[in-house]
Amino acid sequence: MFTAAAIALLVTMVLAVIRAILGPTVFDRAQAANTVGTGAVLLLAVLGFLNGRPEFLDLSITYGLLNLIGTIAVLKYFHYGDLGDPGDGENDTK
Repeated sequence: MFTAAAIALLVTMVLAVIRAILGPTVFDRAQAANTVGTGAVLLLAVLGFLNGRPEFLDLSITYGLLNLIGTIAVLKYFHYGDLGDPGDGENDTK
């Protein structure tokens, strides 16, 4: 059962990579990259259980959190053009 899940995840990741390459907008490509990251998290967890190493689940959770933060940072950069707070001028001391 885990082997079938691993194969299905690999097929899903290949389709997401194709979508990342052929995506018409940068947001479609970012979504495809996020899907690849989620698939990698699931694949890491499944492979850990296939090899009898369930501690891989901790690694996959950590990778999932990094994937989420990275996706938010990339989307913020492409939406605003900057990752920092440019400031609105109200709280600036002169």
